[in-house]
Amino acid sequence: MNKEDICILIPTLNEGKTIAGLVKEFKSLGYSDILVIDGHSTDDTVSKAQNAGARIVVQSGTGKGQAISQAFRLLSSKYIVMIDGDGTYLPEEIHKLLEPVISGHADHVIGNRSLNYQKGAFTGFNLFGNMILNKIFGLAYSVWLNDILSGYRAFNYNAYKQIDLNRTGFEVETEITIECVKKDLKIVEVPITYLARVSGAATKLRPVRDGFRIGSTIYLLARTHNPLFYFNLIGGLLTITGIIVGIYVVNEWINNITHVPLTIFATLLIVTGILMFIFAILSDLIVSMNRENMRIMRKILKEIEKP
Repeated sequence: MNKEDICILIPTLNEGKTIAGLVKEFKSLGYSDILVIDGHSTDDTVSKAQNAGARIVVQSGTGKGQAISQAFRLLSSKYIVMIDGDGTYLPEEIHKLLEPVISGHADHVIGNRSLNYQKGAFTGFNLFGNMILNKIFGLAYSVWLNDILSGYRAFNYNAYKQIDLNRTGFEVETEITIECVKKDLKIVEVPITYLARVSGAATKLRPVRDGFRIGSTIYLLARTHNPLFYFNLIGGLLTITGIIVGIYVVNEWINNITHVPLTIFATLLIVTGILMFIFAILSDLIVSMNRENMRIMRKILKEIEKP
């Protein structure tokens, strides 16, 4: 492994308490190419990172997602290891993430925090929310992972140059994973250690708000990958609502009370729900054909690239 081929990417926002130590640890491990992309920190994050030996880029926009998207466009390293700057991940575990991409067993590696986390690293609410989001992801994309929200990841050049990001906030890890699934990239999870935040370092996460945004990202992006999940959920909700309203209308009619507007409303809900099921089948057929065409194209390109 040539460490000159590896770039350590650290997105930061007010990580002055931890960034210097993080950069120095990677330096001590022999990694010289360390890029800190900063989201306009108001503390001493930039100066500390620079003094520790990192190169600095101040992102053009705001949000973690925009920072990572900008970094992916700027970089040309053979491999990238992305890590949060809050000191909750161990630099010495970098080999766990690099081994699968360097050996060719994976295009993208996710550090799985769920098996080994320090007391206080997660709240009970965080653990429950993460579990639910991972299950929703599995249902939507038929890829069952344990930690789609991990901030410790590795990529080969082929992977990070194919990833197109549109989300700007903390849902970016979810979008990265979805992009890898959609582009048919090989994903591997490896167990890592997750530490509690350093005392006095404020978290920027808002569990309810961010959980809702992550869940909506999983659902909305599913329409181009798994339309059966996307449209069937809408169709199911509409049909069930229509049936409930219809039961009420029929019960009232039995008691000689007629609700014409509600009858029409219930009928529209049920018919629209059925139409959503039809859209789901047609959309899934189109997506399946497109996916097969993309597989054929990738196979042809690989044959062309062979010496």
